[in-house]
Amino acid sequence: MEKANREQFSKTRLLVVGDVMLDRYWFGDTNRISPEAPVPVVQVGKIDERLGGAANVARNVAALGAKTTILGVIGDDESGRRVTDLLGSSGVDSQLEIDAKVPTIVKLRVIARQQQLIRLDFEETPSEAALAHKLERFEKSLGDADVVILSDYGKGALGQVALMIEQARSQNKVILVDPKGEDYEKYRGATVLTPNRSELRQVVGQWTSEEDLTQKAQALRKSLNLQALLLTRSEEGMSLYTDSGVTHVKAQAREVFDVSGAGDTVIATLAVALASQWPLEKAMALANRAGGIVVGKLGTATVTAEELQ
Repeated sequence: MEKANREQFSKTRLLVVGDVMLDRYWFGDTNRISPEAPVPVVQVGKIDERLGGAANVARNVAALGAKTTILGVIGDDESGRRVTDLLGSSGVDSQLEIDAKVPTIVKLRVIARQQQLIRLDFEETPSEAALAHKLERFEKSLGDADVVILSDYGKGALGQVALMIEQARSQNKVILVDPKGEDYEKYRGATVLTPNRSELRQVVGQWTSEEDLTQKAQALRKSLNLQALLLTRSEEGMSLYTDSGVTHVKAQAREVFDVSGAGDTVIATLAVALASQWPLEKAMALANRAGGIVVGKLGTATVTAEELQ
């Protein structure tokens, strides 16, 4: 079993870029149906706020002890200021671009009796000016990073992802991408792509067997000039596809409480391990353990190096 090394991790520097969000949770109880519509009435008793999207990736990186810088876009609003405060308290160097033309992305979840009743999303695509300024910050920050994480939630912050990968490759950086959507061509040249089953299926279609999956995954990896493709498979664990073939790790057996942000934890742990010069297979095993721990926690959570001992 691979063990995290906080002292080793503390010597690494990671740059996280992507869609920054605030995850809001309203917890309460429900005992009646509204007379206005056939929906439950929730008496809210507790409010929690956590970093989401790329911000949660950065929080996970920092929780493992690595030096972390984040680039992204927030609005000039209370939610954006809350994101900045939470990043600061998590030990993340926040280099966020403030875009007065759009709101900070917020996901609001209403939870009663340990069940999510509804999620409300507040979001708009960042302005071209904000994206241009963010790209300038990226160019200036790139030189200090051992590994770059591009966290794509399809909200617009990674509109220049192809150019970012090109710039990072020119400096021989390790580039990890958590992809979104059906167009993976824009991720060409990244070091590692980390789709889940649903995301991969969108791109390569259904597979009929393990052999068929391997063929499709390897074909995609080679066509995009990737060093590796790491497929996260929920209860089936993970599969790593490289020039050497395919390596599988089984899922960590534990009760799943909440899968929110599990992918963020996986890519963060993988990135920190790779920044520490771990081989891919060893880094994958640690990321698999981290993912197994975080799904046993409520909401978007983190895993520390101590939990991975």
